[in-house]
Amino acid sequence: MESRKALEMTELLTAAQMRAIEQAAIESGQVTGLELMERAGHGVVEAVFEEWPELAAAPSKAAVLCGPGNNGGDGFVVARLLKEWGWEVEVYLFGDPARLPPDAKANHDRWCDLGPVRPYVNEGSDAFWLEPDAWREETLIIDALFGTGLTRPVEHFGAFGWATQLSGWRGDGQPIGGDAYPHSRVVAVDMPSWFSSDSGAHLGRDNPARFDLVAAVRPMKLGQFTGALPAHVAAVAPVEIGLPAPEEAVRLIGPPEGLSKPAGTAAHKYTQGHALVLSGGAGRTGAARLAARAALRVGAGLVTLGAPDDAQAECAAQLTAVMLREIGEGGALAAALEDRRLDALCLGPGLGVDERGAGLVAAALASGRRAVLDADALTLLSDPERGLFASLHGGCLLTPHMGEFARLFPDLARRVMEEAAEGYSRVDAVRAAAARAGCTVLLKGADTVVADPSGDVALNAALYERAAPWLATAGAGDVLAGLAAGLMARGRAPARAATAAAWLHVEAARRVGPGLIAEDLSEALPA
Repeated sequence: MESRKALEMTELLTAAQMRAIEQAAIESGQVTGLELMERAGHGVVEAVFEEWPELAAAPSKAAVLCGPGNNGGDGFVVARLLKEWGWEVEVYLFGDPARLPPDAKANHDRWCDLGPVRPYVNEGSDAFWLEPDAWREETLIIDALFGTGLTRPVEHFGAFGWATQLSGWRGDGQPIGGDAYPHSRVVAVDMPSWFSSDSGAHLGRDNPARFDLVAAVRPMKLGQFTGALPAHVAAVAPVEIGLPAPEEAVRLIGPPEGLSKPAGTAAHKYTQGHALVLSGGAGRTGAARLAARAALRVGAGLVTLGAPDDAQAECAAQLTAVMLREIGEGGALAAALEDRRLDALCLGPGLGVDERGAGLVAAALASGRRAVLDADALTLLSDPERGLFASLHGGCLLTPHMGEFARLFPDLARRVMEEAAEGYSRVDAVRAAAARAGCTVLLKGADTVVADPSGDVALNAALYERAAPWLATAGAGDVLAGLAAGLMARGRAPARAATAAAWLHVEAARRVGPGLIAEDLSEALPA
């Protein structure tokens, strides 16, 4: 079993992509469907034993819930392997065994040599097969009902969500209801049932189920790292079955390379790039100062803060290594940009949405320089009367949160809300936004998505064991903008700078931990 580190830099697929590579592998003769099913079942058991070593040491009890497709076939393999390990295993099937796909039917029949298969739903009624008290036992519950194939709500499953929430969830290490209610462990095979594998949307009609572990078949699915699903899953473990990922897969962002390597032995501050961060007026400089310090910490050789006259004293009292320059209106910025050694700009944090701010954004875009546009700059871009959106170019990086994204791209944000159940995800929306804007877009969130105009997409997942909820603090987004600007000043293309900045942002937050304030992020970067 691969360690959790293997999640870094992995590829994420849609359900259609996964079906295509499975079919291609089978048709080429590289592997049979039965072999893939066997590998998946072994991987699930290995993932369970790695997550809970005590379960490998002594046989326990499992309830395996099998569905009508190949995910159910994986479940029959898991049941057989646990039975051979000495476990007490009960198997339940949703559907008619005679209508199972051939490979799933073969594994159903193999299980039947070891034990019975009970119906998931009681015959002649809508009643759930298991009484609530049974969920309060120390039982391993295996969800092998639907996998990647589910695209719509299914009847009879509200009780599953209710029962798993009653049984408790280890998301915080504590059972729901306290010690009075012993709790089951709930494990999903590949995809938790009732969630879209493309968007992570919940497809059930009642309370979503809770899952202690998702044993995710590789290549892994986009829905495991976006949408509603991560809020209902404690951990994800990759299961290798020997299938390659297609080139067009979404990339899960891993550690950036070469951040601490200057360009050659003759490197000096001017070879490491010069970033210019634009500030608001007096009393509104803090956000820009956070961005400027982040740009310096991430390796820009020089960082200048451009502020109007009334903010000069305020900034000078706070800055040391960051330089200060008076830049009031757009004309002053245009004059400053005659110096070609200014490599990248950062506009938006504390900038203001008045005529001054609009003039600075217009001048920055007219220069053609690489530029990070965040916060107030995004608000200005979303105003159709100003017409700034049309001036975006390939050197720009937009860094909206979902509210700002909705102002910039209202139709795409609406589709994320209204069509998630049909598989339309944040990834789809950001890819479309980047194509429309003609520049890179970074949509912030626990599942940060980065897309460039070519359609390449990457996802930075601050989820599961990599969660950093304390990043939800004032100024954290300003630091992210500064990180990206510093990396762009060093010569990285906007998309590469955005993915590196997103990864560093989370890792710095995790190093600091709870109690983090935005100022801590830049100081955690050297480590």
